[in-house]
Amino acid sequence: MNKSELIEALAEEMKISLRDASSATNTILDAMADALANGDSIEIRGFGSFVVKTYDTYYGRNPKTGDKIQVKPKKLPFFKVGKELKEQVNNAAD
Repeated sequence: MNKSELIEALAEEMKISLRDASSATNTILDAMADALANGDSIEIRGFGSFVVKTYDTYYGRNPKTGDKIQVKPKKLPFFKVGKELKEQVNNAAD
């Protein structure tokens, strides 16, 4: 499912216009992105949680030249699936 399909599903489920569903979807995604950018975590019970992991400086290799390079510290979002979602996905595979 992509963002457009999510908007369509929301509009159909809630019986609202695509414009309203798009606005609601964008508001939620923007709020989540802002929270992660501020270093906050997001927990949606039954679905999962989003956290920001911090990675320190480390040394890697340039795959093209093999030279040793220093990789700058960085922060990346990470998703951990919730128990209920994990069970739903596993049961659907049967």
